[in-house]
Amino acid sequence: MIYITQLIYVIAGQEEIFHQFEDIAIPTILKYNGRLTLRIRPTEDSVIEKNIETPYEIHLVEFNTQEDFDNFKNDEERKKFLHLKEKSIKSSILIQGTKL
Repeated sequence: MIYITQLIYVIAGQEEIFHQFEDIAIPTILKYNGRLTLRIRPTEDSVIEKNIETPYEIHLVEFNTQEDFDNFKNDEERKKFLHLKEKSIKSSILIQGTKL
């Protein structure tokens, strides 16, 4: 099992385009033995301490194998909509790990 944490920073004013991409990408996770286990949209008052910008969303996802995750990233249907991601996301940080 592999675990993915992603901090997503959306371009101001492009939130709706980001949501359009997520409407396609999130269901695709299931197709590749993945599960979105948590999706958080933090607010400034929910952050206790920080040394980085607060992300628009935080996603926690798990996949059974690295191959499943790679297949998700290479999904042809998802790739057709990457322009929405590129238009709406300023940056993202992806952290990959395993359960301890």
